[in-house]
Parts: sequence; structure tokens; C-alpha cells
Amino acid sequence: MVFNRELIDGILLRRYKRFLADIKLNDGSFITAHCPNSGSMKTCKEPGWKVMVSDSNNPDRKLRYTWEIVHNGNCWIGINTNLPNKLAEEAIKNGAIKELQGYEQIRKEVKYGKNSRIDLLLSTGGRLCYVEVKNVTLVEDGYYQFPDAVTERGLKHLQELTAEVKAGHRAIMLYVIQRSDGKRFKPARHIDPKYARGLTEAVSEGVETIAYRADVSPQEIKIVEPVEVLL
Repeated sequence: MVFNRELIDGILLRRYKRFLADIKLNDGSFITAHCPNSGSMKTCKEPGWKVMVSDSNNPDRKLRYTWEIVHNGNCWIGINTNLPNKLAEEAIKNGAIKELQGYEQIRKEVKYGKNSRIDLLLSTGGRLCYVEVKNVTLVEDGYYQFPDAVTERGLKHLQELTAEVKAGHRAIMLYVIQRSDGKRFKPARHIDPKYARGLTEAVSEGVETIAYRADVSPQEIKIVEPVEVLL
């Protein structure tokens, strides 16, 4: 996914109220940008880190700028949780996610389960594959980890994927990692033990779990390689 506008450099001052970030741009001006991430953003939000924002050029928007990426001194990290679904769809179409090839159709945000929408529904004839996509930005002890905060919604999604497997369909939990300074992926048991147990149970019932890392730069974000999953 190539950014459709050149990103603007700045320095993070603070992230607060979940969706707000105060940033000093390189031209010396100060802005409050939209932070498109509802998680804790642990390991992604240190004051003084370099960030880049996109400019909507939309005078009707309350917040003109959107925080897109941050640099921790080692690598760029993509913090926009609106992007992983797009990244996954693009990667499936260009053949980068080997486990999800061979399907003729990709539909997005299809209703399923109990008042839920599946991120991507792949199909060929009568074969269905339900793909739930999660954004990964947390790295601790060299491991990519999810979630970075307790997620009852995430646990519900695992249960709904399990129900689809029991109904005879294929179900995939896909973790899209938007940074490059870890080695392997595992659930963050110390943050949300219920989710970690739920993931193990879902896998035991036939839900497939895969993780892929994306290269993140000021020009584009692109899924490039699989990452080993440890449960």
C-alpha cells in the first residue's frame, strides 16, 4: 500500500484520550493529530520519537492530520489500525500470503456470527474461508505480541471463527505485524490471559493462526514475509 500523499515529519509530544496525539512538526508548528489506534500502543508512543502524519487537506475534518507511523530508533512502526485489512487484501491478491491462495472472490466486512462482520471472506464455489485480521504493534523480549490491551472483542472473534470451523468452513486468524524488530509471534498472556487461552482453544478446534510481517516506510507499507507463531 503506497501512501497517496507525501507524509509530514514531526516529533511526538504525547498521545492521550486514545485518539489524540500532540505533535511538533519539523517546520516548528504544533498540531493535534488523529491517532487511529484504540489500543494501549505500548512500545509505540514514547515522547520525543519521530513520527509522520498524513494531511487530509479536508477543511471539514475536525482533525486535519492523521498519525500514520512512528520510529523507535530501530525501525518504523505502522500504528494505523485501519490499514491491516487493506494490507492483507493486497497481499492475498499479489500472492504474498501463500496460505490464502486459490480463492476466486474476496469480500469485505461481511456479516456473520452475532452482530459481527468478518474482515475478509474468501470463496471459491461453495468453499468459504473466514479471515479475521488483527494489527500487531507490540514487541517485548524480542517477540511480536497481541493484544496490547485486554480485548473482549478479540476473544469474541475467536469464538465466532471457531463456530465457522464447526459449521464446516475454513477460518483464519491473521496477525499483520507493522514493524520489523522482533523475531517470532506469540499471544500476550501477561496482558490478556483470557485471549491467550481463547487463541489456544480456537486452534485446537481447527482455527488456523498465521502471522505476516510488513515492511513499513514513509513511502509505503507492504506485507513481505511470514513469522513463526508460538502458542
